Amino acid sequence: MTRPVLVSTTFRQQFHKLDSATQARLQEGLAALAEDPVTPRPGADIRSLRSTVPPKHRLRVGSYRIIYIVEPEAVKVLELFRRGRGYR
Repeated sequence: MTRPVLVSTTFRQQFHKLDSATQARLQEGLAALAEDPVTPRPGADIRSLRSTVPPKHRLRVGSYRIIYIVEPEAVKVLELFRRGRGYR
């Protein structure tokens, strides 16, 4: 079952600042989220973030991290950042 992946305005702004090669890799990651947003597998390095309400997950795509929430009807992508920034 594929779920729609909805992106926030914050994600969209951060995404458009990146070069086209990085954008293509991130789009592949978002496609993996549509297939299964919670199971780690080759091509989808997914982890649950501890102590977050509502429960959030992160997808690693190279040196970038995508933070998202899984809801019954959709995957809501909240933000995108480089690894060095850390999790706030």
